[in-house]
Order: sequence, then structure tokens, then C-alpha cells
Amino acid sequence: MTDADKFLYGDRSGVNNPLAQADWATKKLVWVPSEKLGFEVGSLKEEHGEECVVELADSGKKVKVNKDDIQKMNPPKFNKVEDMAELTCLNEASVLHNLKERYYSGLIYTYSGLFCVVVNPYKYLPIYSEDIVNMYKGKKRHEMPPHIYAITDTAYRSMMQDREDQSILCTGESGAGKTENTKKVIQYLAHVASSVKSKKDQGNAVLSHGELEKQLLQANPILEAFGNAKTVKNDNSSRFGKFIRINFDVNGYIVGANIETYLLEKSRAIRQAKEERSFHVFYYMLSGAGEKLRSELCLEDYSKYRFLSNGNVTIPGQQDKDMFTETMDAFQIMSIPEEERIGLLKVVSAVLQLGNMSFKKERHSDQASMPDDTAAQKVCHLLSINVTDFTRAILTPRIKVGRDYVQKAQTQEQAEFAVEALAKASYERMFRWLVMRINKALDKTKRQGASFIGILDIAGFEIFELNSFEQLCINYTNEKLQQLFNHTMFILEQEEYQREGIEWSFIDFGLDLQPCIDLIEKHASPPGILALLDEECWFPKATDKSFVEKVVQEQGTHPKFQKPKKLKDDADFCVMHYAGKVDYKADEWLLKNMDPLNECVASLLNQSTDKFTADLWRDMDRIVGLEKVAMSDSIHGAFKTRKGMFRTVGQLYKEQLSNLMTTLRNTNPNFVRCIIPNHEKKAGKLESHLVLDQLRCNGVLEGIRICRQGFPNRIVFQEFRQRYEILTPSAIPKGFMDGKQACVLMIKALELDPNLYRIGQSKVFFRAGVLAHLEEERDMKITDVIISFQAWCRGYLARKAFAKRQQQLTAMKVIQRNCVAYLKLRNWQWWRLFTKVKPLLQVTRQEEEMLAKEDELLKVKERQLQAEDQIKEFEAKQQQLSAEKSALQEQLQAETELCAEAEEMRSRLATRKQELEDILHDLESRLEEEEERVTQMHTERKKMQQNITDLEQQLDEEEAARQKLQMEKVTMDAKLKKTEEEVMVLDDQNSKLNKEKKLLEERISEFTTNLSEEEEKSKSLQKLKNKHEAMITDLEDRLRKEEKVRQELEKNRRKLEGDSTDLNDQIADLQAQLAELRAQFAKKEEELLAALARIEEEAAAKNAAQKKIRELEAQISELQEDLELERQARAKAEKHRRDLGEELEALKTELEDTLDSTAAQQELRSKRETEVTQLKKTLEEEAKIHEQQMADMRQKHNQAFDELNEQLEQAKRNKVSVEKAKQALESEWNELQIELNTLTQGKGDSEHRRKKAESQVQELQVKYGESERQRQDLSSKLTKIQSELDNVNSLLSEAEGKNIKTSKDLSSFESQLQDTQELLHEETRQKLALSTQLRQLENDQNSLRDMLEEEEESKRNVEKQVSALQAQLAETKKKLEQEALNLEGTEEGRKRVQREVDSLMQELEEKSAAYDKLDKTKTRLQQELDDLLLDQDHLRQNVSNLEKKQRKFDQMLAEEKTISTQYAEERDKAEAEAREKETRALTLARELETMTDLKSELDRANKMLKAEMEDLVSSKDDVGKSVHELERSKRAMEQQLEEMKLQLEELEDELQTTEDAKLRLEVNMQAMKAQFDRDLLARDEQGEDKRKQLVKQVREMETELEDERRQRSQALSSKKKLELDMAELEVQIDAANKGRDEALKQLKKLQALMKEQMRELEELRMSRDEAVSGAKETERKLKAMEADTLHFQEEVATAERLKRQVQTERDELQEEVNISNSKNSLLADEKRRLEARISQLEEELEEEQLNTEMINDRLKRTTLQTEQLTTEMASERSNSQRLEGARSQLDRQNKELKLKLQELEGTIKSKYKSSITVLEAKIAQVEEQLDTESKERQQASRLARRTEKKLKEVLLQVEDERRNTEQYKDQAEKTNSRMRQLKRQLEEAEEEVTRANASRRKLQRELDDATESADAMNREVSTLKSKLRRGDGTFNVRRTLARTGLDSDEDMDVLTETSETATE
Repeated sequence: MTDADKFLYGDRSGVNNPLAQADWATKKLVWVPSEKLGFEVGSLKEEHGEECVVELADSGKKVKVNKDDIQKMNPPKFNKVEDMAELTCLNEASVLHNLKERYYSGLIYTYSGLFCVVVNPYKYLPIYSEDIVNMYKGKKRHEMPPHIYAITDTAYRSMMQDREDQSILCTGESGAGKTENTKKVIQYLAHVASSVKSKKDQGNAVLSHGELEKQLLQANPILEAFGNAKTVKNDNSSRFGKFIRINFDVNGYIVGANIETYLLEKSRAIRQAKEERSFHVFYYMLSGAGEKLRSELCLEDYSKYRFLSNGNVTIPGQQDKDMFTETMDAFQIMSIPEEERIGLLKVVSAVLQLGNMSFKKERHSDQASMPDDTAAQKVCHLLSINVTDFTRAILTPRIKVGRDYVQKAQTQEQAEFAVEALAKASYERMFRWLVMRINKALDKTKRQGASFIGILDIAGFEIFELNSFEQLCINYTNEKLQQLFNHTMFILEQEEYQREGIEWSFIDFGLDLQPCIDLIEKHASPPGILALLDEECWFPKATDKSFVEKVVQEQGTHPKFQKPKKLKDDADFCVMHYAGKVDYKADEWLLKNMDPLNECVASLLNQSTDKFTADLWRDMDRIVGLEKVAMSDSIHGAFKTRKGMFRTVGQLYKEQLSNLMTTLRNTNPNFVRCIIPNHEKKAGKLESHLVLDQLRCNGVLEGIRICRQGFPNRIVFQEFRQRYEILTPSAIPKGFMDGKQACVLMIKALELDPNLYRIGQSKVFFRAGVLAHLEEERDMKITDVIISFQAWCRGYLARKAFAKRQQQLTAMKVIQRNCVAYLKLRNWQWWRLFTKVKPLLQVTRQEEEMLAKEDELLKVKERQLQAEDQIKEFEAKQQQLSAEKSALQEQLQAETELCAEAEEMRSRLATRKQELEDILHDLESRLEEEEERVTQMHTERKKMQQNITDLEQQLDEEEAARQKLQMEKVTMDAKLKKTEEEVMVLDDQNSKLNKEKKLLEERISEFTTNLSEEEEKSKSLQKLKNKHEAMITDLEDRLRKEEKVRQELEKNRRKLEGDSTDLNDQIADLQAQLAELRAQFAKKEEELLAALARIEEEAAAKNAAQKKIRELEAQISELQEDLELERQARAKAEKHRRDLGEELEALKTELEDTLDSTAAQQELRSKRETEVTQLKKTLEEEAKIHEQQMADMRQKHNQAFDELNEQLEQAKRNKVSVEKAKQALESEWNELQIELNTLTQGKGDSEHRRKKAESQVQELQVKYGESERQRQDLSSKLTKIQSELDNVNSLLSEAEGKNIKTSKDLSSFESQLQDTQELLHEETRQKLALSTQLRQLENDQNSLRDMLEEEEESKRNVEKQVSALQAQLAETKKKLEQEALNLEGTEEGRKRVQREVDSLMQELEEKSAAYDKLDKTKTRLQQELDDLLLDQDHLRQNVSNLEKKQRKFDQMLAEEKTISTQYAEERDKAEAEAREKETRALTLARELETMTDLKSELDRANKMLKAEMEDLVSSKDDVGKSVHELERSKRAMEQQLEEMKLQLEELEDELQTTEDAKLRLEVNMQAMKAQFDRDLLARDEQGEDKRKQLVKQVREMETELEDERRQRSQALSSKKKLELDMAELEVQIDAANKGRDEALKQLKKLQALMKEQMRELEELRMSRDEAVSGAKETERKLKAMEADTLHFQEEVATAERLKRQVQTERDELQEEVNISNSKNSLLADEKRRLEARISQLEEELEEEQLNTEMINDRLKRTTLQTEQLTTEMASERSNSQRLEGARSQLDRQNKELKLKLQELEGTIKSKYKSSITVLEAKIAQVEEQLDTESKERQQASRLARRTEKKLKEVLLQVEDERRNTEQYKDQAEKTNSRMRQLKRQLEEAEEEVTRANASRRKLQRELDDATESADAMNREVSTLKSKLRRGDGTFNVRRTLARTGLDSDEDMDVLTETSETATE
């Protein structure tokens, strides 16, 4: 075990210790609260009501404790558990104990549900190396031990997989290790997500990364140097909160980063507590800067700086000098230039120098003076400003009084405060600039960030003795973070409950913390602490005391607010946070919230010559001036600022926090809680109370509280049953049972409270502590069992020991008696003599011994006889057993035969079932076709209904418009009358106006209450008001034109009336047509209902048959199991019998040996005999048991056999019933076919009618378009009029406001107003009617535009209402003013009114100021409300995103389903092709048979003709007769040819009919298969078996195809053999070929006709699909419009947000559509690629065939060029062999290609089988959602493709047959040419032979002449020889030579030779 493993895995050896488990169970261990240790272990002894007596484990003391204070203890198996959420007892003591145990074992990381709790080890642990980074890389959280790397890796992986932003929230006290853990997170991410992976540096162990990763890692040292400091608790405490946002691209590489900081503790720059340091930079700079830098920065010693309170405080183990160089290197890596670095250091030095500025009081006044200005000079030198201006600005700053500036002298305290404020502000600004600069450096890359991981390092909950404003802000943030945690944690928990199907009402635990958050941040009613603080900052003369009083007054009754119990000096108020109660002291809160500065100094710094300082002090506008602070009671009072010039610290922080929370809510959070073990910084020490406080503050215990309300403990069914079945031994019956059912039975037996548990789909959920209770009961049960077992064992051992002791006692007594006897006889003389004589007396005892031996022999013989008897008995038993065995074997054989018969029956039933299913499929396919037709008719019906409804709506709208126009006419007449009666009406109107005045006064009171709400809207509406005022002048001119427009409207009305009459006529015609169509539909629906009833009956019969089959199969399987059990029992019995036989044989052998053994062996034999008897007894008992078992088994077997027989009989009965049902189905099938034919006829009629209706609809649409154009013109004119009327309305309202002075003018204007309002209402109604028409028309074009337009219209209506309200407000105000003027009529009243007005004005000013503040608070609240609404929208977006993901997943499922359907279709295609090939093969075989028959007939005819020819030759006289016979034969042959042609035509017709029937059957099959697929999803197992069977069938079909190919090749070979015979019959074949060509031409014509019909079909289907899609789109649009109208009516205020959401959803939907289109295009491309591949293969085959033809041509050429017969024959043979090889190779290639295709199909099927099996359950749900349109389109496309393929195949076959015929012709021509050549060659050879014979004859003659001359010469030679012998040879030779005249050299040679011989 390595060091890293020790600190990661730990040692859990003692976890499963049984002793510890027993202690826990017996002692009833619990946790008791303790002052020292937090909690102590104790054992519960007694219980007295609410008090308990507990014995402490360590001390043994007995303590009385309240029952509520005791906490339960977990079983020992939960010790050192990695996830504390798994604890059964979730309480503080258990959590603390687990953390303590792990910490002492070196395990610092522990999970607590979603939390990862980290305890600071205060030492280096070897668990952060590169090996451990690689170990955690890519692993799941539960696979590895707890670590910060595991949390980071899960965040990274989930970001990559889910494309969701992540966040890691590190919280904890100072010194808990937050910054270290954030460093480790950044280090891990830099290693894992680095874009440039490089090797390790040789010297360093630190990981090396790319430039961006280096910069990211180096940003930490810079921020630590400027933002961290040494505190009492921590040497490197970060004094600010930060949120590091690391951006990643799509591939997961780091693209950039961004850092946001919160709440920098800037007061540390000016003062520090004891033993603490200021920020690290000051110390780094003072110790690490060189001489040059020191002089440049004016640096001095530590002790000379006042702001460094404790001087040079060092950190152990750290050198400030080295750290300075490290930070400078980090600056360099961050690419920050040297100028900016020096600027930063100058500001740091200036902050130190500001502390050295000293002020004194002057003698006679409080004015401050600066006696020594060296520090000021240094500051001015460093910041590049003027010294005199700087000192003047601090001592006597300029203050604006009225319009003039006055110099005000400052006191010493004010000057010192101004300097300190300047130092803090300059350091804070410098720190902000530094963060901005780092962000700029980290965001250099041009790559886009797809997602990010945010790391939040912020201070945890703080409770000090004195808690100030900073602690309130920190605790406020922690409340928010805890609320986020509670929300996310229990959302995940409740999601699991929903997954498991548990009854659970959703609880939002985030609301538990809402009261406390509202107490701090609420804006109004009542305002929160921060709002009250901001409000107090606005008021003059406000103090901290007044703020506290206001808080107590406003929030005194709040449940989370308390008045402090301490003295007022210690605390002002108390807040109840989730972590505990916190007392706050409100000293200087107003000042801290304002954060004021000296404006004069700030302006000087803004005008600095140093660019860096000028940049730091750019934003001068936002500064709160010191002159605004009124020094009334204390030094730092409240202030009054300029409007909108600054924002308080509380406001800024609240905004920052709200932005942070929105980002965190949009991310997936991961929580890390850091904990300090002790304040002494010692390793291995843990203070319990400190850790408990932190656990409360960090929300770990809060999370546990939430867990308690849910079901934190969960256990899988199997594990629950295995572990706790001992508690319910008799609850679960024997045999197999589902886990869930078993658990339900167990829980019923346990009698648990139903509130304590929930049973899910795969787990049992328990409340906290229930499992611990079950563990206790289990341990008690086990202890009882073990105790009883131990008691039995101990009793047995005690009895054995007692028996042994008894034997020992008897033996001792015998020994004692013998010893006593011996002692008595020892000295007796006769005994001695006896002992000496006794050995000598053995001779006399021989006879006795012999007798004894004889007795023994007799006994042995008796025993032998007994043994022989026993052996005989055993043999008889063995024979009996063997007989029984043989009988059992016979029975087994009989049973096996019965099983075989049963299996045969089952196979028959399965085949029968398959046949029935096939019949069902056919019927279902037909049903589907009928349903599709019905749906088509329904869709057409809906279209017609929609058209009718549209026309009716249009008619209604036009009639309404006409009525409105008539109403307008009436109103105009009424107006003319009213003008005459206006004088009478004026008086009435005056009275009405008085009443309205009263009403208006009441409304004014209401409006004043609503003023605060309306004034917010008034700002946005003032702009609109200005525009309306500008438009008034234009509207006055437009009033004059109103009469002309009305005249035009009347003309248009007349036109519309004419159009409406035309439309009425058209509608009447359409209604008549509709009535006819409805009657037809009613008939069709009745037929449909009847067909559906039949289908349901068939389905019920099918289901019943399937159920019976399943029951039979289950019974068979049970019988097989019983058989196997019987076989096993018999095998065991046989084994036992063999063992006993072997033992018997061994005993026999031992008995035989013992006969010759001694007495000792006899004793052994006796013992063995006893053993044998025992064995016999056992044998007999076992034999009896076996016989009983056999009898039981026989009974069971007989029962099972009887049941099987009964089942078989039932199966036979079912078979009979199924056959009857089959007959009924067949009859129904025939009836359905007849109905189908009738339906097809009806469909044709309906299609004709539909075409007529479509033509009529088109005509109506043309007319409708014209009417729509006219209506549009009218609507445009109406809109113009309406706009003008609106303008007139506004004009009149304002005119009324101006002319209210005179009542007459007012009444006249109001009468006009009422008239215009009535007109307006009527015209708005018209406008609404026309706008609805327009919207409906535009909806058909584009739904999205309509939605936007509706939103805009709703907006306009709202704006109009607001403008009307504004106008009414203006009128009321003017009326008030007039009334005030009227009231001021008298002079005496005037003075009083003036005084009252003055007082009222003052109050109004005060109230207006208060209202302004309230407005601002309201705006803030509104902003927060908007933020909350935005958050809600974000949540909705997240939900919608999840739903979209679900939809995408469903789409993926649908795609996979479509792929599976495609493969099924391909399989169907393959089957159809195989069937087609079978039919083709059969047709070819038939054609072959016909051809062979023809050939045989032709052969016979030929033979007959030959015979007749011979007869003609023989009998030349019968010439006339033979001619007549030849003519007759010729006629007969011609008749035969014609019959053959007719047969060919009939065959081709039959082929076409069969192909048409096949197409229909294929269509039916496809429809049936679609229905069958639906049924298949409900029957997964049957589907898989059927798939396998189908695959087997396909393979068999392929084998059959291969056999057919072989037969075809054999047929081709036979054709080749017959080619020689065919040469004689070429004339007849040519004639047959001509007939065939004609037939082929007819085929082509028919194919062309088929193609045209298919095209027409496709066009019809396309038009139908388009019509259906259009109808559905219109339906969808109508539904969407209805939903949108309701939605917009309900949520007018949220229209803009909904608009944005709709746009985003539209974009996302567009993206999804694009993705689906791309996927479809990819699939289409794959399909095209496969088709292209197939076409390539076909082209390659054609090319190979062409190559073979080329080879034949070459062969022809070679045959012409050959010279000899032998070479020609050899070449022909070789060529034929090559051709055959090429053909065989082609066949092999074809086979290989097909095999490859099969393999590809198999691989694809195997790939998708796994996915199909997993997703079939969901496909069942998704299948219902699939539209019928896609199926129809797919079917149409499939039919088209199949027909095209079939046409191609037919064409290819025709071309192949043509090629074959051409090849046959070529071969016949070749053979003829070869025969001719051979004849020529034979003739030439004969000529050469004749020539050779002639030459031979010549040579023979020459030879004869030569022989004669040779004979003559021989004679002469002989004469010469005789002469030579005589002596005168030479002379004679010469003479002979001269006489003969030898010409040749040969003769000379011969002569010389003869002469030589002669001389010799």
C-alpha cells in the first residue's frame, strides 16, 4: 500500500468486526452531548419517561440525560464511510464521529451527499501528484475515493457530455483551505484540458502546460500577493472573494478565463490586529526590491510606516524576498509590461507613505496643519501631482456653497480620515485594475468558448464577538448560496423519487431561507436592512442610532429578527441565520455604505501626469464627496448627495451578488466545504465544538436536516431481501418470487409505519434511522440464533465430558481393587509358588486350549454362515434394486418418448401458430389498407369541412361588416338630428358633468394611491406623450378630410354588398355538394364500423389462442424441471448405493483377512461387525426413505402425466377450435376481399368526385382571392381612418383639457367626444373584425409573423390605454388647478390659502422626496423582480432545454426505429426478391421443359422427314405423294409455330398478371408488417423468435437460390451439349426468335404503360400528401393561434419576454430541424452510396460479360489464323477451359459479393440489435406519435423503388436472354465456319496427299533406276575385282572409268574405297 493509497483509501479493516457489531447491538450504544468532546459514547441502561440513564463508555459513569439530547449511533459497518448521506442515523454526532475517524486516519476528503467536506490537514499530503491526476482522469465519482480531483473531473465530464456550464463552490472560514483547493482545481483543469501537452520539466515536478494554462496558474500568485494576508487563523488568508470563470471550447480545451472579485478588505491596508500582517505586497516589496527600485519607490524600513501596525511580521517557512521575485516572474508570464508593474508598486508605496502624513491642531482654532510635509512630498512624487495643491486639498478643500466655491478648513480628525480614505480607495482601485488586467491577459485567444467552469472561492459564514457591516454581507451571500444548495440538492433528490415512482409532494427547501434573505434584501413593505441603510444614507442628519431605531421599528415583528439580549454597547440588533443567531453592531455602517472621499484630491489624481494613476482615477463622477458629510453629532454623520451621482456599497454588492447567483443558477453547481480542525494550526488535532460550528455554518447539517425530511436511506430489493429475510422467516413463500413482491411481503410482516418507507421501481426508500432499527433487530435475531446454537454445542460437549469422566471412575475403581488384592497376596508363600509354577502348567492346558479353539472355530463358522446369509440377502436386495432400476429406466424411456411426442406436438402447434399468424398478418395488412383509405376519406372530409367553415366565417364577417356600415349610416343620421337637439342636451350634460366631477374627485383619491405605481410607467410614456402633442397639429388638418373618407366608405360598402350576394350563391352550391358528400361518408362509416367489429373479434380469438399456447409451454417447462429433479435424485441414490457396495466389499475382504488374524484382530472384527450392523440399519433406513421418495416421485409423475394428458386433450380441442376459427377467418377473408373490391370501385368514384370538387374549389378560390383583395383595400382605408380618428380623439381630449374654463364649450366638446368615442368603438369593432380576417389569412402564410404582429397590436392597445389614463390624469390635475383658482376668489381666503399652500408645498416637497426615494426603492425592487423573473425564465429555458433534449432523444429513438424499419423493409425486399427469383426459376424451368419438348418433337419431325426423304429416294415414282405429304408437314409445322407463339404470349400475360398480383400482395404484406411490428413491440420474446426463424428462412431461401443457380448452370451445360443438335434446327429457332422479339416489343409497351400508371399514381399521392399536409398545417396554425390569443390575453405584461423565448425556441427548433435534415441527408447519402455501389457491381458484371465477348472475338481471329488442325483444336480447348474458368470466377465473385453483403447486413443487424433491445420499450411509446404521413410516403417510395427495381431486373433478364440468343447464334456461326474451314483444310490435305503420292511414285521410280544402276555397278566391280586379282586391274579400271563416265564424287569415293580394299 503506497503513501497516496493510505491518504486516499485508508484502512477499513475494523469495519466488519463482528465484536464491534455485537457490542453495538447488546450495549445499545448512543451519543451523549459532552462539553469537552462534543459527544461521548454511552450505553443506554434505563428509561424513565423523558429521562434516560446512560453509562459513559470511557469513564463508566452513569448520567441522567434528557431523551431529546440523546442521538442514535450508527452500526459499526458505517464507520469511516466515504459518503455521509449513506448513514442510517443522520445526526450531528454521527457526522462529527465519521469526520473525526477519517481525519485521524489521514482521509481529509469526505462526501456528504452533494457536498465534499475537506478538513485542513495542516501538512503536505502526497495526493496531488501527476500520477493521482491521471488516476482520477475520466473516472466516475463512485469509482474512486473522495478527492477534489473527483469533483473537478465530474464537473469537467458533465460539461463535456451535457454541454452545461458548471460551477465549483468552495466556502469555509479563513484558514480552512479554500484557496489551496481552488489552486488544485485550476491545476487539475490545466492538466486535463490543456491544449498543448508537453513533457515534464526535468528539474521541477510541477506540471508544464501551454502559455494560456501557465498564465492561468500564474494569476494565483499575483492575486495572493495583492489580496492575501497573514491572520491569526491562516498564514495565507485571502481577504477577498473571487469567482474564477475558465472558458472551454467545443473540444474541451481551455480557451480563456475571467476573474471577478468581491468584498476586498481594504481597511487592512491602514490597520491590522495583533500578530497579523497587511497585504503580502507591502512586505514583498520592502524586502525584495533592489536598491534602484527602493530609491525609485522612496522605500524605507518597516518600522517607519504607520500603516504597518505590527512592523515586520514574518511567516514561518516563507521568504518574502523569494516571493517578490516569484510575483515579478508571474507578472512577466502574464505579459504585463514593466511600466505598469512600476506604476503598481508606486501606488503601493504611496499608500504606505500616506500613513506617514501627520497633522496637528493649531493653538487658537480646531484647524489642522501639517508641520512636516516630507511624506506628502514623497506621495506627490510617486503619484506625479503638485505638493501644494495636494496639501491645500487635504487641509483646506474647496466646497461648493450655492453657486460659489468656498475653501473650508479641516480639523485634525477630518484630515486623518480623508488620508485614510484616500489610501483605502487608491489600494482598492489598484486591485480592481490588476484584476481587469489579468482578465485581459487571460482572454487573448481567438477561439470561442462553448462552456465554462466557474470556481467560487468566498468566505464562509462568520460569527464573531463583534459583527459589523462586512459580516452581514458575507452572511447574506452564504444565505443565498445555502438556498441554492438546498434547491439543487432536493431537486435532485426529488427527481430520483419521481424516477422510482414514489408518492411525493414537491417541497422547495430554498423557501426555508427566504424569510432571512427578505429581512436583509427586501425593498419595501417592509424594507430590509440594506434598503433601510441606503434610505438612511439619503437622509440628512441621519446617524447609526437612527438607522438602528428604524430597523427595529420596521422589522421588529419579523420572525428572523430579534432585539439583542446583550448590552447596547455590544450589539444593536440580532438576525437568525440558518447557521445560528448573529448579533450585529451598527457602528459606522452609514459611513461604510457611503465610502466618502475628498473630491479635491481625487480631481488632482485624475489630472496626474502619470498615466497609470490618471487611469486609476478616471471615474470621478461616482465619488461621494467629504463635503456632503454633515458633522452634527459624530465625526462621520449622514450626507445628502447629488441625484444619481453615486451608488452605495450595499447596492453595488447586491448587484454583484445577484449577477453571481444568476450565473450559478444557470450552471450545475458542485459544493466543497472547507473546515478548520483547530486554531493552533496543528496536524492531527480536531476540536469537536469548532468543527460542529463550522458544519452548521457551512450548511452540512442543514443538508442533513433536509435529508431527514426525505428518504435518505435506500437499498436495492435483492440486498434488502438477502439481509433482512431473517426477520421475516415465514413471510415469503417457497419458490421464485419477484424482488419487489418479496420486499412488500417482508415489510408487511415487519409491520413498519407506512410513513417510514416507500417502495420504488428498483429500491426501497427509508427515513433516517429505520435501517439502524432493522440492523438492531437483525443483530438481536442473530444473537438469539447463535446463543441457542452455542447452548446446544456446549450441552453436547458437557455430556461427552461427563460420560468420559464416568468411564474413568469405573476404571480407577477396578485398578484400585486389583492393587489391593495384589498387595494382600504379594507376601503369601503359596502365591509366590503359584506364580512360579503357573508357566510350567501350559503343557497340561493344551487340550483345554484345543477345546477352546474348536469352540472358537464353531463360533466363527456360525458367523461365516450368518455373513453368507447376509450376503445372499444383500444380493437379493441388489437384484431387486437392479430390477427397480431397469423398471425406472423403462419408465424414463417411456417418459422421454412422451416428451418427444409432446415436443413434436409443440412443434406442430408452433407451425400451426405461424400459419395462423401469417393469415393474421395478411388480414391485418388488408385492415391497415382499409384504415388508410378511411383516414384519407376523413382527411378529405375535414378539408371540405374546413373550407365550408372558412367560407361561413367569411360570410359572417362580411355580414357583420355590412351591418356595421348600416349602423354607421344610422349613427350619422342620428348625429344630424342631435345637432338640432344640442341646445336641449347641454343642460343635461352640465348635470352629468357635475356628477362626473364628483366621480373624478373619487377617482383622484384612487389615482393618488396608484400614483407610486403609475409614475414608473410615466417616464417611459412621456416620450409617447411628446410625440402625440407633436401629432396634434397634423390631426387638425386631417379632421377636415374625414367627411371625404366617409363618402368613400359608403361607396365601398355598396360594392361589398354586391360581393356578398355572389358569395351567398356560391355557398348554397357548396352546401348542396356537402350534403351529398356527408351521405357518402355516413355509408362508408357504417361499413368501417362493421369491419372494425370483425377485427376486434379476430383479435380476441387470437389473444385467447396465444394465452393457451403460453400456458401449455409453461406447464411443459415445469414438467421438464420435475423430470430433471427426479433424474438428479436417482443419480444420487445410485451413487449412494455404489458407495455402500464398495464399503461392503471392503468389509468382506477384511472379514476374510480376520479369519487368519489373532485375538486382537478378532476384537477389531467385533467392532467392525457392530459398525456393519449400524451400516445395515442405515442402509435399510435409507432404502426405506428412497422407496418413500420413489413412491412420492411416482405419484407426482403420474399426476404430472395426467395433467399433461389433460393439457394435450385441451390442446387438441383448442386445435379444433382454432381450425374452426381459421375456417371462419378464411370465409371472412373472402368477404373482406369482396368488400375491398367494392371499396376500390367506390374510391375511383370518390376520386372523380374529388377532382370535380377540387375544380370547383379552385374557381371559388379565384373568386375568394378577388374578394380578399377588395377587403384588403377596405381594411387599409379603415386603418388610415382609425389612425386619424385616434389622433382626433387625443386632440379632442386635450381640447377638453384646455377649454374646461367655460362650461358651454366643455359640454359641446364632450358631446362631440362622446360621438367620436361611439364612432371609435364601432370602427374599432370593424377594425377588430377585419384584423381577425387579416390574421387568419396571414396565418396561412406565416404563423410567426402573425404572432409578432399580435404582440405588437397588444402593445399598442396597452399604450393607448396608458395614454388615455394619462390624458384623464392631466384633465383631473387641470380641474384641480381650476378649482384651486376658483377657491382663491376672495382676498381674505387668499391669504389663508397661501399660508396653507406654503405649508402644503413644504409637505409636498418632503413627500416628493420620500416618493422619489420610494420610487427608487420601487425601481430597485422592480429590477430585482425582473431579475427573479429572468431567473424564472432561465429555469423555464432549462426545463425547455431538457424537454428538447428529451425530444432529441425521442427523435434519435425514432430515427433508430426508422433504421430498424428500413432493415426490416430490406429483409422484406430480399424475401420478395427470393420469391420472384423462385418464380423466375420455375418459369425458366417450364420454358426449358417446353423447349426440350419442342426439340424432341422437332427431332421426331426431322427423323420423319429423313425417313420420308429416304422413301423418296427409294421410290422415285411416288413423287407427287411425297410432295403432298411435305406440304401437309409444312402446314403442321406452321400450325405448331403459331401454337407456340400463342403459348408464349399466354405465358407472358400470365407473367404480367402474376407480377401485378405480387405487387398487390407486397403492398398488403407491407401494411400487414407495419401492423405486425406494433404487435411485436407488445410481444418482444415472440418477435425475437420470429426474427430468428425469418433469418433461417432467408438463409434457406439463399441456399435454395444457390441450388437453383447450380441447376441453371447445369441447364446451361446441357444447352451447350444440345447446341450441335440445334445447328440443324436453326431455321425453326430463327422463326421462334422472331416471335419472341415481337413478344418482347409487346412487353416493352406494357412496361411503358406500367411506368406511366406508376407516375400518375405517384403524382396523385403527392397531391394528396400535399393537401393533407396543408390541412394539417392549417389545423396546427389555428390551434397555435387560439393558444397564443389566450396566452397573450392572460400575459400582456410578459409579452416581450415571451417574444424572446419564442424566438429562441424558434432558433432551437430550426437548429433541430437542420440537425434532423442533416441526419436524413446523411442517411439518404448512405443509401445512395449503397445503391451506387450496387450499380457499380452491376456495371462491373456487364463489363466482365463484355470482356468475355471480346475474348470470343479474339478466339474467332485466332481460329482464322491457325494453320493446322491439331493446333486449332488445342487452342479451342484451352480457350473453352479459360472461358469456363472465367465464368466460374465470375460466379465465385458473385457469391463472395453476396456473402459480403450478407455479412454487412449481419454486422449492421448485430450492431442495432443491442440498441433495439434496449430501446424497444421506449419505441412502443414513440411509435404512437409517429405520423401516418411518413408511413404512406415510405410505402409509396418503397413501391416506386420496388417497381423500378423489378422493371430493371426484367429489362436485365430480357437483355441477358438476348445476349444468350446472340451468343448461341455466334456459336452456331462459329461452328459452321469451323466446319467449313475443316472441310477446306480436309480438301487441301487430300490435295497434298495426292501430290505426295505423285512425288512418292516419282521417287519410287528413281529408286528403281538407282537400284538397277547399282546392280550394274556391282557387277562391274566384281568383274574388276576378278581382273585385278589377275593383275591387269588398273588398266581396266581406267578404261571402265573412261567408258562409264562417272560424274559424281560419290562414285569416285566408292571406287577409291574399292581400290583400297583391293590393294589391301
